[in-house]
Amino acid sequence: MQIAEIIRVLEDWAPLAYQESYDNSKLLYGQKKKEVQQVLISLDITEAIVDEALQKGAQMIISHHPLIFGGLKSLTGKNDAERALIKAIQNDIAIYALHTNLDNVASGVNAEIGRRLGINRPKILAPRAGILKKLVIFVPQDNVQSLSEALWAAGAGNIGEYDQCSFRSEGKGTFRASENANPTLGERGALHEEAEYRLEVLVEEAHLAAVLKAMQANHPYEEVAYEVYAIENLHQDLGSGMYGDLLVALSAEQVLKQIKDTFGGILRYTTPHKPEIKRIAWCGGSGSFLLSRAKAIGADLFLSSDFKYHQFFEADNQILIADIGHYENEQYTIGLIAEYLRKKFPNFAVLLTENSTNPINYL
Repeated sequence: MQIAEIIRVLEDWAPLAYQESYDNSKLLYGQKKKEVQQVLISLDITEAIVDEALQKGAQMIISHHPLIFGGLKSLTGKNDAERALIKAIQNDIAIYALHTNLDNVASGVNAEIGRRLGINRPKILAPRAGILKKLVIFVPQDNVQSLSEALWAAGAGNIGEYDQCSFRSEGKGTFRASENANPTLGERGALHEEAEYRLEVLVEEAHLAAVLKAMQANHPYEEVAYEVYAIENLHQDLGSGMYGDLLVALSAEQVLKQIKDTFGGILRYTTPHKPEIKRIAWCGGSGSFLLSRAKAIGADLFLSSDFKYHQFFEADNQILIADIGHYENEQYTIGLIAEYLRKKFPNFAVLLTENSTNPINYL
């Protein structure tokens, strides 16, 4: 399997365009044309993880957290991250990270946390704006269906749980071809009137280039008349955190015990402000920035990690904050990535690390 093919399916799932501005998700080391027989999945990359890849014969490591996060000004082996990178380079082990782009997609890290919490059909807690585009194309009536199908196949026309969405309105288009043109319809030098459809579809920004390519390849006209508009609507399937309701309200003590049993580690929490918990909001990794949003959607409990001491006061008897460790919060991401790749490549060796990369020990 070429590294390029593995990257293609990962980025179909979690496009790099959807990572946060501070992030560094991408192929961090390696050549896309190289063929690999096995990949190792981990949450972080340490020197021990690279050693494990060598021991198991994996030629590529896919991690959630990027090994290279800030700028590297030297590579001398002065810390574990540099030693891991040096060893990976020396042994030609490719390194790929999908971090906040996997956090932000609806089937990513937060979906897996929701599944572990037993919540069905969760929603994005803080949907993103500025992601959607509207593509408008003018096309002859006889070609509108075939063109629509090509656009849908390229990634256009998806709205929540619906696909193949479009709007069509009838009208008449006019054009006159020059002497150098090769018109599909009409004659050179003569004004032509054609019954056309105005075809409208929504497109995620990450898929726009592929959709436009499909449009050009499948439109009958030599020159395609089209328009792209920025849409400020919130994208309900893309953004930070998630929330949902338990099937049956449970006592605060029951929910906290379930969280502890599910994720392990040490659970820090504020005083419960009400006896029962129904709506839960959560965010993989460091999610304290979403506390006000969790309050706004009426969550009874907000689950995340890395809260600072003074941030716990912001619960203010309005919500129950439950803080589990960062590693514990995201530990199931390893299996999530592996399951996705195994479905895409059933006969390809996808290995899960047997090493915990949690840097924190508990008494």
